[in-house]
Amino acid sequence: MRSKRSGPDAARCRQPGVVSPVSDVTSVCSATLAPVTEQADEKLSIFFPMWNEEAYIERTVAAAKEVCDELVAARTIADYEILIVDDASTDNTPAIADALVAADRHVRVVHHPVNRKLGGSIKTGFANVTGDLVLYTDADLPFDMGELHKALRLMKYYDADIVSAYRFDRVGEGPSRAIYTFFYNVAIRRLFGVRMRDINFAFKLCRHSVFDHIQLVSEGSFIDAELIIRARKLGFQVIQFGCDYFPRTRGVSTLSSVSVIKRIIGEMFSLRRELRDLKPVT
Repeated sequence: MRSKRSGPDAARCRQPGVVSPVSDVTSVCSATLAPVTEQADEKLSIFFPMWNEEAYIERTVAAAKEVCDELVAARTIADYEILIVDDASTDNTPAIADALVAADRHVRVVHHPVNRKLGGSIKTGFANVTGDLVLYTDADLPFDMGELHKALRLMKYYDADIVSAYRFDRVGEGPSRAIYTFFYNVAIRRLFGVRMRDINFAFKLCRHSVFDHIQLVSEGSFIDAELIIRARKLGFQVIQFGCDYFPRTRGVSTLSSVSVIKRIIGEMFSLRRELRDLKPVT
């Protein structure tokens, strides 16, 4: 397993290319790293869990395709696929997804016959992608897809298994979400001993090989934290970097609803013993 890295003082976080340790996680800030130039042989998979995203699906897939084409041209990756996980949508999302698949060989779709929520959709995504590297994120484009160039460079240069982004500024979505995130991250730290910034942000680039050792259980939004907790406890190298955040402008997010929060708390405590007792793989 990869060894943990250390770096300079956290106060230097804003300096280009500096690695700043935060407890058991490495944060990488504002990299000015040279591009990868050797011939790539890895395939990238990007998947999007979607439920009733007819307002976003076409531009989301277009943004993913644009950055993937750039990565292929730069020889950062050899090939790519874009997977839509349709979580039993009741609007035009399924039909639009099927049309996108018919128009482009890089696009695939999996349709859930019944709604499985975020956790179920993410598990479906990881079970169906074929790439060596896997990115999952939300359909509402919460960050500039161009950040993927940086994430892939950081994964290579810091020999990371997972690159997880955190949001620089969450003011646009209101103070309640920022407060909720703060206390949620504190709870994760206290219950599981894993310190992360913005652990639930849907920007996680993973080596597919980590799932030889990780089987996700959560059906709800706790799955983001579950992935990072399992990875850290098993000894995988997780690094973070900050990116600009763009809140949803169309449709309605349900991730801070009372029912979602209750489910997160329930899954958190039901998995607490198992997750705390995980040992590094050899």
